[in-house]
Amino acid sequence: MIPLELDDVRSLAHGDLRVAPGAERVTGLTVDSRRVEPGDLFVGVGRGADYADEALAAGAAAALLPADAFAALAAIARAVRSRSRARVVGVTGSIAKTSTKDILGALCTPHLRTVVAEGSQNNEIGLPLTLCRLDEETDVAVLELGMRGLGQIAELCETAQPEIGVITKIGPVHLELLGTVERVAQAKAELIRALPPGGTAVVPAGDPYLEPYLDRDDIELTRFGPGGDVQLLSFTPLGDGSKVEIDAFGERLVLEFPFASRHNATNALAALGAYRALGLPLEGAQRGASEVRLSRWRGEEIPLPGDGLLINDAYNANPLSMVAALEHLAERAGTRRRVAVLGDMAELGPGAPGYHREVGEAAARVGVQALVAVGPLARGYLEGGVSVTRWAEAAGDALVAVREILEPGDCVLLKGSRSVGLEAIADALAVVPA
Repeated sequence: MIPLELDDVRSLAHGDLRVAPGAERVTGLTVDSRRVEPGDLFVGVGRGADYADEALAAGAAAALLPADAFAALAAIARAVRSRSRARVVGVTGSIAKTSTKDILGALCTPHLRTVVAEGSQNNEIGLPLTLCRLDEETDVAVLELGMRGLGQIAELCETAQPEIGVITKIGPVHLELLGTVERVAQAKAELIRALPPGGTAVVPAGDPYLEPYLDRDDIELTRFGPGGDVQLLSFTPLGDGSKVEIDAFGERLVLEFPFASRHNATNALAALGAYRALGLPLEGAQRGASEVRLSRWRGEEIPLPGDGLLINDAYNANPLSMVAALEHLAERAGTRRRVAVLGDMAELGPGAPGYHREVGEAAARVGVQALVAVGPLARGYLEGGVSVTRWAEAAGDALVAVREILEPGDCVLLKGSRSVGLEAIADALAVVPA
């Protein structure tokens, strides 16, 4: 972190600032007393304020108990951002924010000193924590921007000041608060509105929901996908990885990635659009492509008995990502029996039953032979036409149903919204290969 004097911290954030003896400045930021490093500023968020003494004992330079934790974090992060020469890329969208961010970070790292948001640090807490990892030598920061309603991405952009904005896809998410997909697009497009003149927006080609917001003539526009500036020409699975042929701005690229999922090849197109906007050489993209590591529970593969395979994609789910995961299951399974363990999709509003039924139909369409539905809304999956089905109220109950239908050699997909906690099933089924 670019150091801040304690007097600066006092002026930026109202609250009780407790200073360690002899401390004059802070050199890091944390909200977790268990992760304190010497010189850190510990900010007490919610009940975290109860751990200020522990943070100071662990070596924090100061502990801030703010009057408004979110405002304090944003103000501190803005101060660090204003002192940094780094270019900032913001990534948002209805699906694949984290994976696109991971891919872009890997592409940039061999060429530039890069800070990448950890996991899904994409909200009022996570984004400031990422910005406060910038130091004087950082060249680029790759941030993830999440939202639950209108105005939230705009607020994050006010702190982050992105120069490049990536929108991965628009689809039905957070409909309980936003109501329509059109309003989802409005919320995501706050990233485009926040870009400075001369900035670059990287967007999916031909997305009708975004078109009303692509009217700025003072920014560059890069489109990815069919008909766009960056297009997928071919996708070839290679064991646990893949070979991807791409037309990027009229130049043919062949890249090998350590992921086997076709939908992540589309995410790579978006990442390449931002990579080029940073002025990085397309011919040098393979250096980073080989080093892509996706965040936890995004298509992790675990061996099962009898040459079976478990695809743990349990971090989150919505209708678009469910269909993409089911298509990946079908492609990855090969001759194995296809089994899907699908949890509720949250925050879909009044249309939730219909979306769950459509996902069940997609499961049948791609050849899923056995399906375990987990959660009250997940009953809708059972109406899709898969021949062998079970239902469980919660992940703990689902394990019994999974064990009932699982056979050696099966290919199993786990996917559901974060609240369902399907990763517990992955932990129970995981085996160590001989």
